[in-house]
Formats: sequence, structure tokens, C-alpha cells
Amino acid sequence: MKRIVIADDHEVVRSGLRAIVETRPNWTVSGEASNGEQAVALTLETRPDIVIVDYSMPIMNGLEVSRRLKALHLRTEVLILTMHENEELLTEAILAGVRGFLFKSDARKHLISAIEALLDGRPYFTSVLLERLLHDYRVNKQNKPDILLTSREQSVVQLIAEGHTNRSISAILKLSVKTVETHRASAMRKLGMSSTAELVRYAIRKKLVAP
Repeated sequence: MKRIVIADDHEVVRSGLRAIVETRPNWTVSGEASNGEQAVALTLETRPDIVIVDYSMPIMNGLEVSRRLKALHLRTEVLILTMHENEELLTEAILAGVRGFLFKSDARKHLISAIEALLDGRPYFTSVLLERLLHDYRVNKQNKPDILLTSREQSVVQLIAEGHTNRSISAILKLSVKTVETHRASAMRKLGMSSTAELVRYAIRKKLVAP
């Protein structure tokens, strides 16, 4: 029996994903989480084969979940779902150790195939973005936007935008307060920003948090 955890902050989405997963008699949903922190805790508790995680979640986004699980050397594979057609996000996912990446709009048609691939030890990336990304690398497009922030800086910015203090961010990400302050300062410097309000607007614009 293959165990799967589903993490999404919308109950209706979790129910839909569960319905698809449970069409396979040898697959079972071992738990559901509504934020990234819960997803990590549930994965440690149930040790599933796959974690299906929404990229845009409170407290800890899908990339931070993947990075945390990779640091723990778990054999669980992460499948990120997203509604955003963003090449930068796919690049960051790959750098964070993610081997599965799928649009939510494609979940009904391709979720089973994505899970099967990960269970077989094969990566699965949504074809549209992957082809676009590979094309950009091949031709070295001059207008391809740089990835300004690292994944860790993005996680810090997300939590700032959600209203967390440096101290609470340090507890969530298991970093020292000084390290959080360093990431915060680095992000603001790279983005040319001088206030928390500007960071919040950036996070909303980049869909790190909901408006």
C-alpha cells in the first residue's frame, strides 16, 4: 500500500485530490494538512511515499516544505501543485530538490501519472513550463528575468507578509533570529526596498501570499 499526504489550505481542493488518489486500490491518503508546517509534521509522523503540496500555503510554502524534508533525508517524494505558470518557480522547485511539479488545472488528467512516475523513481514536470524553460536555456534569451531572491529569502518574505515577527520566523524555519534578519536585509537590498509594506506588496505581486 502506497501512502500519500495531501497539503493544501483549501478543503475543497484536498477533497478533490483525495478522490483522485483513492481511485487506485493500492493507494491511501495517510493524512491532510492545511499549511506547510503541518505538512512537514504529518510527513514525519506517517512517513508517506508522496507528499502532494500546494506551492502557495501559509507559514511554509511548498518549496520550504521540500527543502525541510530533503534536509531530514526522508525518502518521501514531493509533488508541488500550483496555479501559476511561472518559469522561475519551476527553477526554484528543482533547486529545492522537488522532482514533481504539476499545474492544478492539469491535476484531474495528470495527477495519477505524476504520482506513478515519482513512485517509480522518475521525475514528473508539467510539460509546458519545462519545455519553455529548456528553450530559454538553449537560446539564452537576454530578456529572461533573473531570480532575484533565493528560496530561503522568499520563505522569509512570505512569512513577513503573513505578519510574523523575526522571532516567530526563526522558530518556524529553525534559523537564528540573526540569520532571519540577514535574509530579510538581503531580500530588501536586492529588491531595492526599505519598508515592510513594500515587501508585503512584493509578496502579493509574486503570489507568495494571497492579497
